[in-house]
Amino acid sequence: MTVSSRKKNYEIPEEHVFLSGHNACPGCGQALAIRYVLNTMGPNTISTVPPSCAAIISGPQPLSSMMLPVYQTTLESSAASAAGIRRALNRMGKTDVNVLSIAGDGGTYDIGFQALSGAAERNEDLVYVCLDNEGYMNTGAQKSGASPHLVQTATTPGGKPTQKKNIAEIMAAHGIPYVATASTGFPDDLARKVAKARDMRGTGMRFIVALTPCLPGWGVKEDQGIAIARLATDTGLWPLYEVEYGTKYTINRGPQGIPVREYYKLQKRYSHLTEEQVEELQAEMEYSWQLLKARSECIPERGLAAGPAQSG
Repeated sequence: MTVSSRKKNYEIPEEHVFLSGHNACPGCGQALAIRYVLNTMGPNTISTVPPSCAAIISGPQPLSSMMLPVYQTTLESSAASAAGIRRALNRMGKTDVNVLSIAGDGGTYDIGFQALSGAAERNEDLVYVCLDNEGYMNTGAQKSGASPHLVQTATTPGGKPTQKKNIAEIMAAHGIPYVATASTGFPDDLARKVAKARDMRGTGMRFIVALTPCLPGWGVKEDQGIAIARLATDTGLWPLYEVEYGTKYTINRGPQGIPVREYYKLQKRYSHLTEEQVEELQAEMEYSWQLLKARSECIPERGLAAGPAQSG
């Protein structure tokens, strides 16, 4: 198994690309993630943002909290729009400009997945960041494909009966150059992965999914977002890892021996769980962790390349 030591002293840049005074909730995980992402990508970036909390945070044009061009797309077309921008820039000879898509889980796991999968299949040369708060939080905390098993949402008041989609593995199956999981609980890890994806410009599609707790949607206190995000990783429910070309796995951080009940008991959305259900979820986490470790232990000599990036 390839396990890298987390770079605790990674220097997070402060480019002041993301401004204060936006409309995020106090303590919002997405606003924090956007700050890390934009500051790392830098001002020489064009971003697409579909309808989501991120769109509310970025603000209505021409008033914006982001000091870079932002194109607010339809919910299903963020990746396709980013691909079009990338190809237009290439035709203009502006290959040094970064193209970024920032979307929520609804615009990634569900409504926007067709365009996202198509962009990955074509290996479009862009960075796609999914800010995963595990539900349609902007419209009332309805369940999404990112909502975990048995979680209580506005549309699953008794607990979601199906599993959360494993979007990182779905994207890795496309064989694209880079896939990573990240979290606002580990900002240095998030910034490092965004920088790595940025610097891989010219190789093709790079995809990062970051866990960004929604405090009102999850039923968490305003000052507990970072602690909850860290617990998600340290209980093994949200391991941090990277996949290159669909085959080379590097695990950055996994479970630290903390039972999943420690994570669930701090959130109102899990207050309905029985002891038997908690044990079921503990077993699911352990099985998923073993699968991830098995993938990381079967690294071939050389990953299969996704092919050249689309040049337009």
